[in-house]
Amino acid sequence: MRSWLVDQVAAQASRWRLWGPVAFGGGCAVYFVLRFEPAFWPLGLAAVVAFGVWGAAKGAGRSRRVTWPLLMIACLAAGLAAAKARTVFVAAPIAPTLSEPTVIEAWVVDVDSPGQRGARVVIAPVWIRGLSPDQTPVRLRATVRGQPPRPGEAIRLFAILNPPPAPASPGAYDFGRNAFFQGMGGVAFALGETRAADLPHAPWRLRLEMAVNGARYGLARRIVARLGERTGGIAAAMTTSHETWINQEDLDVMRDSGLAHILSVSGLHMAIVGGFVFFGVRLGVAAWPWLALRVPGKKVAALAGLSAIAAYLVVSGAPPPAERAAITASIAFLAILLDRQAVTMHGLAVAAFVVLALQPEAVVTPGFQMSFAATAALVALVEAWPKRPREISAPWPILAIQRFSGWITAAVAASVVAGLATGPFAMQHFNRTAMYGLLANLGTSPVADFILMPALALGAVLEPVGLGGPFLAVAGWGVDLMLAIGSWTAHLPGAVRTIPSAPDFVLLIAFVGVLFICLWRGRLRWLGLPLAAAVLIWHRPPAPDLWIGDGGTNAAFSRQGEAVVVRPGVREFAADLWSRRRGMALIGRDADGWTCDRFSCRPQSAAAGPVALWWGKRAPDSERLASLCQAADVVGVRAVVTNLPASCADRLVLDGVDFARGGAVELWRDGEGWRAVRTTDVRGNRPWTRQPDPDVSDSGA
Repeated sequence: MRSWLVDQVAAQASRWRLWGPVAFGGGCAVYFVLRFEPAFWPLGLAAVVAFGVWGAAKGAGRSRRVTWPLLMIACLAAGLAAAKARTVFVAAPIAPTLSEPTVIEAWVVDVDSPGQRGARVVIAPVWIRGLSPDQTPVRLRATVRGQPPRPGEAIRLFAILNPPPAPASPGAYDFGRNAFFQGMGGVAFALGETRAADLPHAPWRLRLEMAVNGARYGLARRIVARLGERTGGIAAAMTTSHETWINQEDLDVMRDSGLAHILSVSGLHMAIVGGFVFFGVRLGVAAWPWLALRVPGKKVAALAGLSAIAAYLVVSGAPPPAERAAITASIAFLAILLDRQAVTMHGLAVAAFVVLALQPEAVVTPGFQMSFAATAALVALVEAWPKRPREISAPWPILAIQRFSGWITAAVAASVVAGLATGPFAMQHFNRTAMYGLLANLGTSPVADFILMPALALGAVLEPVGLGGPFLAVAGWGVDLMLAIGSWTAHLPGAVRTIPSAPDFVLLIAFVGVLFICLWRGRLRWLGLPLAAAVLIWHRPPAPDLWIGDGGTNAAFSRQGEAVVVRPGVREFAADLWSRRRGMALIGRDADGWTCDRFSCRPQSAAAGPVALWWGKRAPDSERLASLCQAADVVGVRAVVTNLPASCADRLVLDGVDFARGGAVELWRDGEGWRAVRTTDVRGNRPWTRQPDPDVSDSGA
């Protein structure tokens, strides 16, 4: 046994360095889980010292048992310093919560995905009434009425301005942090029609960005005009990232069938487009003998693949997932240019290092975690795949059967491995598992890989000159077939299963387990299997008895495994996120048993519910507040309360001050009282956290 273990460790001689990006990413993750903002100089100094100690040990000829742990510590420290440096670099003003609507004059930078309240655009504010220039955010996401204005237009909005939204519940996905690193300093909701504005000349970089986005949006409109809103909307999303024309029904079908990843421009799209161009150019060079004898066809094809990826990155608008995928694919093509093997674990490690060095915040995003886990699993599958000897003089029917069966086996194995690798992250972040996702992806993979994406690429290239019609028609056929497969699988019995989130540290355990299976060479890799399954098997803590959303405008309580929302249809997105995170189905409260009016809602008995809400902007008078306290154990008041009536003495009353300081709150019954966890308790005091409302004083209940 000892000899066997020594051999297992010796087999990792060329694999130890692969853990460098893991340690670097771990340092980035440590930075983002801190509850306070560290200074840069201690982190930078620690990284320099750690690398210095490692270099000294390596120069002194120390063994790997000494140098490898020192290298991991140095990479961990470098990750911390890189994340802090990135935060300092992207820091920009964050919009405050204004007490009154304001006027915004801005340039339209891009058309964003539509929200629940209408079309959305990304704007670059030039002037905001009530804010000085140094308080004005660089970018805002604005919800507008009617058709969205096109990129490059100067507009004037009368709108409500808020900072980026906080997490829907403690520990949930932090939209504000994501917006901070994308340069999005706030959200605006237009109260009237969008009007034209007369603005000074925009800087050249902004003009270039708007021109590119205008061309992208124009291409998306032409695709929709060719194929119709339903089919063309999905084709446009896969080409330009514009999801403006996708209806909610089709979006639900794609999610429930496990095909939603096709809508987001990411690794799959980059691999198909880059691979299609690579093999097409290589075939063209090989088919021309004169050229094949004078140029290295493989390297020419790699250069063409690099160019195709760069062009697709521009056309797609360069969203973060597309940027990460482009970096990974570019490194593979660069390996070909340097006469190295393209698909290796070392190449993936270099790609991970580059991505994390440029975007350290990616380590806490579901897209990065799922993408690199799936890619690492597929590369490990390639390394372990048995090499089949080539047949000599075999009849072509036998060869055709062997090739087809080999392709089917490889496709099934790749789908299973990628699905298993991404499963823990889908469970933890999205709380839903498409039970027939493997079936749907196997059915759509040949269509997407060989028909849909190549035809869509050719159609997008030729459409500006009016020649893309035939190719877009073929792509439209592929989209319709993909929707048909997705609809069939999404409506099968038990197609979607909701799984509550495990504690946050469990995902780290699962990530380490997945990486150990992929990076370790030999049978000991299966020691990582129970770790990789941690999210699935870990015990879930009891769900909260009550949730009150950010601002106190809505609430939900648990009852017999279901989440009952107090105000159905009002900001229900946050309530839905909370209920899925806790593994409960969201239902509306019963009409009977509740007394509701324009500004409040209260239960008529303890059996109806434990919470009463007041969502009016002005505080309720003593009589109304007393009636709310008499009706429920917990009272949420949106406004600031200065005096509590006697009936509220033994009640938990949360008012505007509490919500401004703490955000959304989860409550558990604890004997005669309540135990609370607020969003700020988990989020901490970081550059992307929202500051208290300027009009909320320290006085209150």
